[in-house]
Amino acid sequence: MKATLEKPPARGAESRAIPKTAQALPPGLPWYSPTRLWQRKSTFIAALSITAIVVHLVLRFGLHTLASAYQIPLLATLVLGGLPMLYDLLRKLLKREFGSDLLGGISIITSVLLGEYLAGTIIVLMLAGGEALESYALRSASSVLAALAKRMPSVAHRKSGPDMLDVALADIAVGDTLVIYPHEICPADGVVTEGHGVMDESYLTGEPFQITKTSGSTVISGAVNGESALTFRTTQLAADSRYAKIMEVMRESESKRPHLQRLGDQLGSIYTPVALSVAALAWVLSGESIRFLAVLVIATPCPLLLAIPIAIIGSISLCARRAIIVKTPVVLEQIAGCRTAIFDKTGTLTYGEPKLTEQLLAPGFEQKEVLKLVASLERYSKHPLARAILAAAKEAGITLPEATEVGEEPGHGLRGIVSGHELQVTSRNKLLAQKITGAELLPPVAGGLECVVVIDGKYAAALRFRDAPRAESRSFVNHLGPKHHFDRVMIVSGDRESEVRYLAEQVGITEIYAQQSPEQKLALVRAETAKAKTLYVGDGINDAPAMMAATVGMAIGQNSDVTAEAAGVVVMDNSLKKVDEFMHISSRMRIIALQSAVGGMALSVIGMIFAATGHLSPVNGAIAQEIIDVLAVLNALRAAFPPKVITDL
Repeated sequence: MKATLEKPPARGAESRAIPKTAQALPPGLPWYSPTRLWQRKSTFIAALSITAIVVHLVLRFGLHTLASAYQIPLLATLVLGGLPMLYDLLRKLLKREFGSDLLGGISIITSVLLGEYLAGTIIVLMLAGGEALESYALRSASSVLAALAKRMPSVAHRKSGPDMLDVALADIAVGDTLVIYPHEICPADGVVTEGHGVMDESYLTGEPFQITKTSGSTVISGAVNGESALTFRTTQLAADSRYAKIMEVMRESESKRPHLQRLGDQLGSIYTPVALSVAALAWVLSGESIRFLAVLVIATPCPLLLAIPIAIIGSISLCARRAIIVKTPVVLEQIAGCRTAIFDKTGTLTYGEPKLTEQLLAPGFEQKEVLKLVASLERYSKHPLARAILAAAKEAGITLPEATEVGEEPGHGLRGIVSGHELQVTSRNKLLAQKITGAELLPPVAGGLECVVVIDGKYAAALRFRDAPRAESRSFVNHLGPKHHFDRVMIVSGDRESEVRYLAEQVGITEIYAQQSPEQKLALVRAETAKAKTLYVGDGINDAPAMMAATVGMAIGQNSDVTAEAAGVVVMDNSLKKVDEFMHISSRMRIIALQSAVGGMALSVIGMIFAATGHLSPVNGAIAQEIIDVLAVLNALRAAFPPKVITDL
């Protein structure tokens, strides 16, 4: 569950990670297994078709062999490659799935019946090539995650008394003491017990800077250690760690076959009946069955079978280079139709970290002096508010003096001496319980987090904190309607209404749903999706069910590993700008795919007219179709290159 801003953690309390039930990671199938070979049959069929066509041409025009010899490679391809493809098409027909490849299947059968084996083999190549590209697109969708998984170490250094033992990751138990040497990759999640250094977590969190690690700091698997050795206590099994989650996502991406050509099938549902009608009419009017085949060959919708997957592949690749992982490629088509944007609050529209927003001072105390004293003391604290106070002091350009006699006893807050003043930073309730002088000057309770400052035994100030909205949140929200045609934008959060409303006012959203449980979020998203296509953007905690119910689910920020299983898109960088980039890439992909598909079909229609009037033989029609394919593919390849405007924030 996502923490709200209502109850700050007690000072001195140690946070403990609760390990989840470990699950063994299933081993991957070898490439030569029957299952893997069948999954990649289109690649082998395409290679077989190319080889058969080359051998046929050599035997026929190079060696001038008899027809009985040079037809053998073509017949072999039609049997070994055409039959499996026809089997797949038959299964689709039995399920009443009339895709754009139906014309290709009819063309293969007709070419065999009429003895036009070369034309039939070329059509097998077209269909197999399209399927191979689709499979490649799916593998490309998880290529960045696969690269991350390859970085995982195979052993960990477990410390047992004075001894150091290298153990397999599967043998790591919760509570083990492990050592990470300089420049090694962290093998598991845990808490530092000895050492001081830095770690690079950018591969996992998108944070572009190194994170300081000292006793009490958390470490995450997959992070790269800096120059110093660190000792830490594990809080998760290796199978439950952040890195293991990423590998689970990678396997899911590789095993799932999403329907990439939904746009192509929509166009094909119109194009296929037209082509069949023209082919049948040409046969009836001319009395020549060869014209039926010629029309079908030139009409085979390869711009749909090839150009659209290539545009998707290029867009997936471009997204990956922009730190956006597209898990379900169909979202590239769906995002343009989304009209309702639903955002989680904490960690999505906000940074998920408190920011000092108010300093309410008691009479006789100066704001800058109080901030200087408190920040000097907070340098030695691990409390979540310490970073916010230090950030405010840095922003104000305050030089911090040294603090002495620093202590943080449970129940008493942070104590110490700074510049001769005795300081205590504690909570409102603890202040009232201690009957501190000036306690009656405390301001009324308000929303957000709060801590109070006592200087030399007197109440000095109340510091208030809010979860700060991202710098780009307001401009991002404001541009969704004019630039991306969203009709409604709303916040759905488990936080208190006062906190959600405060954020909504900051970023310009009027429709909010606060204190929503995961079940309520899910019901709300389902109801909205029934009215219009929805985009749900969350940071992952508590958001997975709602993401799965939305038309497009997008995980953003540091918790992306938690939601990657539910989201169709995973934004690795912690920025709404990447969400906007994804929208621009998707919109451009759809335009390029339509240009390639519709333009290719238009050229095919012209070719159909020539074939119907007897001016194109089946083989010449197949060659003409290949030329059309090249033009469509060259245009589709533009999707792999970034547009001039990739974001308008």
